[in-house]
Amino acid sequence: MKACVFVEWDAVPHLTKEAKEAMLASIPPWQRDSRTRGIPQLGSGAIYTVPESEFVVPNIPIEKHWARCFGQDVGWKINATLFAAIDRDTETVYIYDEIYKSKSEPAIIAAAIKAKGEWIPGVIDPAARGRSQKDGIALLSIYRDLGLDIRPADNTVEAGLLKVWEMLSTGRIKVFRSCTNFLAEYRLYRRDKNGNVVKSNDHLMDCIRYLVMSGLNRAITEPKTGPNGKNWWDWEPKQIDFAG
Repeated sequence: MKACVFVEWDAVPHLTKEAKEAMLASIPPWQRDSRTRGIPQLGSGAIYTVPESEFVVPNIPIEKHWARCFGQDVGWKINATLFAAIDRDTETVYIYDEIYKSKSEPAIIAAAIKAKGEWIPGVIDPAARGRSQKDGIALLSIYRDLGLDIRPADNTVEAGLLKVWEMLSTGRIKVFRSCTNFLAEYRLYRRDKNGNVVKSNDHLMDCIRYLVMSGLNRAITEPKTGPNGKNWWDWEPKQIDFAG
């Protein structure tokens, strides 16, 4: 049996406050969580070098007037979905929930997504249009038939990586601490020696890229039924071009 223990330097009694401040000043920002909190990092190979301490936040209530959406990366080994809520007053995107399932049929995945809110629209891995899982039927059509409001995502890689990094580094993306699979992937997301993105354990990393490139502009607030039986919204959102 093996175990991995993370030890923060605050647990080391012989390090004084002055010593820690001096050491912190000499550590590059992307290594600070690793050196001070014992969280694994990949140093210069990491794609996102923003320390987790700058964007990971405690879970907070999602306000009714915050628009929501999801990004989905399809697969048999892992099928991942990431949920975002937008506080348009502060132009902050909160990654507040995730689904991370292996070897699950589309019906199970769709039910899990709808359980978070059937009204929430999303974007899906555009490769789903050309994939087949049963009898040559496209996955995109399957998920739509199962009741999901989805469209193919913009899968532009380098522009998407840059946009995510910009939003993380400027405080426009916050991630709930409970999104443990997202954080596990974030710590390992890297490029190889040739500068190519390593396509392993990156399902939620793809999801957040889909979200910032096309999902956020689909986000809506939860509809309510008015006296005339039609849907209406409590609050008229300010339009923000997140993909611009």
